[in-house]
Formats: sequence, C-alpha cells, structure tokens
Amino acid sequence: MRLARGVSPWLVPAVAASAITVALTRRSRRWAVAAAPLTALTGAMFWFFRDPERTPGTGLVLSPADGVVQSIDPWPDGRTRVAIFMSPLDVHVNRAPLDGTVTSVTHVPGGFKPAFDKDSDRNERVVWRFGTAVGDVEMVQIAGAVARRIVPYLGVGAKVAQGDRIGLIRFGSRVDVYLPEGIAPAVTVGQRVTAGVTRVDHG
Repeated sequence: MRLARGVSPWLVPAVAASAITVALTRRSRRWAVAAAPLTALTGAMFWFFRDPERTPGTGLVLSPADGVVQSIDPWPDGRTRVAIFMSPLDVHVNRAPLDGTVTSVTHVPGGFKPAFDKDSDRNERVVWRFGTAVGDVEMVQIAGAVARRIVPYLGVGAKVAQGDRIGLIRFGSRVDVYLPEGIAPAVTVGQRVTAGVTRVDHG
C-alpha cells in the first residue's frame, strides 16, 4: 500500500512506540496495556495516510479531494465555489483539478474551526492558483479542528496534469475549488466525490 508523502512526523513515532511496547510485552504482559492501543493507532494511521493509485476520470474539472460536497455557492465575481468536506476516513491526498501550471501557492494563517463550521473560511489554509486553458483556477486546502498541517507537494512554475498529486491535508478537512464563470457544477450537495476521478463540471 502506497503511503502519502509528508506523513513521517506522525507515522514514525507511532510505529516506533508500537514496536517498543510490543517487544516489552514479551518481558512483561503488563506492557500489553500500552501495546494494544498503540498498535491500533499505528494501523489506523496506515489507513489514514494511504495514497491509492487512480485512473483519472474525464471532464474539464475533476474533484481535487475525496469526500462529500458540503456546499455549492455562487461567488460575487461569477465563479462557483464547490466545497468538499474530507472526513478522517477519506484519503487525504489532494489532486490537480485541471491540466495547467501552478502560478501561486500561498499559505494563509488562521484558526482551526471544524471544517463544517460556518467560520472555517477563516481557518489556516493554502491557496493554489493554476493557469489553465480556461483561465485562472483557484483551489483552497483548508485545515480543520484535527487537520492542523497542510503539506504542499509542488511550487510555483510546476506543470501539472489533471489528477496529479499536489498536496496533503493531514487527517482531512475541506478543499474548495472555484469553477470559472460560465462553467456550471455537475455535482450536488451531499454527493460523494473521488479526487482525480469525479467530474465536477457540466462543461
């Protein structure tokens, strides 16, 4: 099973603690009290940080995240924001919604409200802009109450193909993609989407 880049600070200590306590259990069964939950935690982290291969879907704009469509909102400048909520059980690697070039990657400090909270727009986030065939496209990775670390994989000037891995939000949260003016969403609120596979536009 492939694991996501950027998980070492979380995974390595859990694996080490689990291995040590399991080894100590051979000397004294009392260590099993610690070994059992640590081993379960390590197994859960391997699941949380999985990074499966994907066959890209077809469409102008593909979902940048696994999760559930939380909201679809018209924006004052004519764009449409599609917000995708990622639970701790979803894959946390995010993918490029279109072919293009990364024109900016901006880290914006903020709070850590739950992703479903109306004030989560003020959370810690990373704002991506892509130069594409349909113009400038914005995508935002938003940290949540649990996910307090966003790990971009690419920098300004990087060329991306639709569905390429671009970054990670540890333990999930929310990802917003802004459809350019004139492009209607093909998804609905409550719909489950898959990063790099589900088409989110009508064209």
